[in-house]
Amino acid sequence: MSTRTQLKSLVGARQGLIVPGAFNALSAKVIADLGFQAIYVTGAGVTNMWFGMPDQGFIGLHEIAEHTARIRDAVEVPLIVDADTGFGNALNVRHTVRVLERAGADCIQLEDQVAPKRCGHFSGKEVISTEEAASKIKAAVDARVDPDFLIMARTDAAATHGFDAAVERAQQFAEAGADILFVEAVTKPDQVRALPGLLSKPQLMNMVIGGRTPIFNADQLAELGYGIVLYANAALQGAVAGMQKALTALRDDKEVQESSGLVTPFCERQRLVGKADWDALEKRYT
Repeated sequence: MSTRTQLKSLVGARQGLIVPGAFNALSAKVIADLGFQAIYVTGAGVTNMWFGMPDQGFIGLHEIAEHTARIRDAVEVPLIVDADTGFGNALNVRHTVRVLERAGADCIQLEDQVAPKRCGHFSGKEVISTEEAASKIKAAVDARVDPDFLIMARTDAAATHGFDAAVERAQQFAEAGADILFVEAVTKPDQVRALPGLLSKPQLMNMVIGGRTPIFNADQLAELGYGIVLYANAALQGAVAGMQKALTALRDDKEVQESSGLVTPFCERQRLVGKADWDALEKRYT
């Protein structure tokens, strides 16, 4: 079964598939190694980790495509790729779909913010018209080569036009051909509970640690009927916390030992990057 068919089946089951975000190939390998069944290539994570900048539209198509290709080479699980606004109008969206499909994405997420976009849990967001956003979804659907390549449509309208307007937009995106719907940054528990009953397509609920949406347990969200429970930057936030702890100890104690529990052991690091496999290949070819 292809990764695209796998993802389609997993999302369609609506059993709260937990999808962590990866910001590079090693973080993707950690996620896959721990048994998660799909990975989200996070634009915010790439922006934070590679540029040291906030999620405010600083990365472009070819940067996210390069990260997607590297992650695709590193893991065999399905990849959902954050394609922001599609990097332009409907024609740009068509190009974006072609590029990311070739790079190894199994699903792309497109949102309806005015460019340059910003994190869905930041203030100051604006959205384009419903008609323009729906036309971009239609362009994405028309552009895909593989019919199993999934299009996810995200709306940020809840913050600007209210919850009901966001639901109406999501419905129009479904009618335009979106396979998965994502109503971003809802702020009330009752809204989280209501969404699966208001929209017929499978949905993603975004659990942003420290964000505006109340945190629900993934089992609760599965019972409600969500297809995906996204933790886009849990790995990133955990990595930053780990770096801060290890480097604080190095600064204060002038050394860090494996026994400290602050760092991954050397042998575990080599296991994750497949050193034994590379050693075997080296013997084969020399």
